[in-house]
Amino acid sequence: MDDIDNKLDDIDNKFERQALPEERPVTIADLAVRAGVSPMTVSKALRDTGRLSAGTRARIKQLADELGYVPNSLAGALSSRTSKLVAVLIPSISDHVYAEVLGGIHGVLRPEGLQTFIGETFFDPGLEESLLRTMLSLKPAGLLVSGGILRTEKAQALLERRQVPAVQMWDQRNAGLDAAVGVDHAGAGRMAARRLLDAGLRRLAYVGSQLEADLCARERFKGFAAEVSAAGARLTVLDGGTLPRQVESGTLLVQQLLGSVPDVEGIHFLNDAMAAGGLRYLFETGIDVPGQVSVIGFNGTAHAFSIRTRLTTLDLPRLQLGRQAACCLLQLCRKNSPVPGQEIGLRIIEGNTTRPLLPDWGRERAVAESAS
Repeated sequence: MDDIDNKLDDIDNKFERQALPEERPVTIADLAVRAGVSPMTVSKALRDTGRLSAGTRARIKQLADELGYVPNSLAGALSSRTSKLVAVLIPSISDHVYAEVLGGIHGVLRPEGLQTFIGETFFDPGLEESLLRTMLSLKPAGLLVSGGILRTEKAQALLERRQVPAVQMWDQRNAGLDAAVGVDHAGAGRMAARRLLDAGLRRLAYVGSQLEADLCARERFKGFAAEVSAAGARLTVLDGGTLPRQVESGTLLVQQLLGSVPDVEGIHFLNDAMAAGGLRYLFETGIDVPGQVSVIGFNGTAHAFSIRTRLTTLDLPRLQLGRQAACCLLQLCRKNSPVPGQEIGLRIIEGNTTRPLLPDWGRERAVAESAS
């Protein structure tokens, strides 16, 4: 009996000597030593491959759970040339718009066992280039990249030489990628202008910022300006340069606008956040909205801001955009062949910040009066 107890003590002491330092993560080699098998056997057991007995496989998995083993998915992907990571490049996750796009992406990819690795560019071309290099070096299963932003030549070259499927979001022009899912931004600008013009307004303004970096916003502005010009109406443009595209900037820019153009009748803002800021200033100064000034935003995110009325805005279905972009990527990964681009439709959400549409005769009269 004493001999048996001594042997058990020896075994316990052996395992105590093999105890792992708390600071070091458990490895496959550690599991192999503990299980008394080869590292290859442990790897097969954890990946559910190879010819192993059910008992051996279960014992190794139980040991892995007990020791808190976390697999190095990245190392596995690099060695096997497969990955469960999808790289996503967007301007900012703190922006309501992109956060909802991400929600759509996750809703499609997670059930497929894919995880996202997100990079924020903040509309910085150099940062986007650096993130692209890092992400592509990880050999992801695919790439989802926000289009319509200023891009360096090196970043574009990286995208063109990539070895993974890639889909451009936001901008329907694919910029040399496999597919694109987005909206007609120039058309969106024309739609906003038409809504104000058809209410009989002829002294209009556009308020935005960061138009140099955001090519999609620039396309919307061009569409807006072209429609206003074609109608023979007046347009005042206030570009905030590098100002953040948030509520406070909208307040500041509308104050500047009314200081120089007090007779403006309608304002189209780059996004709903800036529109909310503009409305704040209009309300605080006692200006009647929409009686004196009509306001229309973009994105359909007015619910996220504390304003005392319902904003008229162009609704971009962000969840749908994210879902369709992710579905396109999955299709590319499975078929390894190009898929057609997809345009997401826009609609106007009517709020209380724009004058009612005029009947046709009223529009004609408004045009005639503005021309006289």
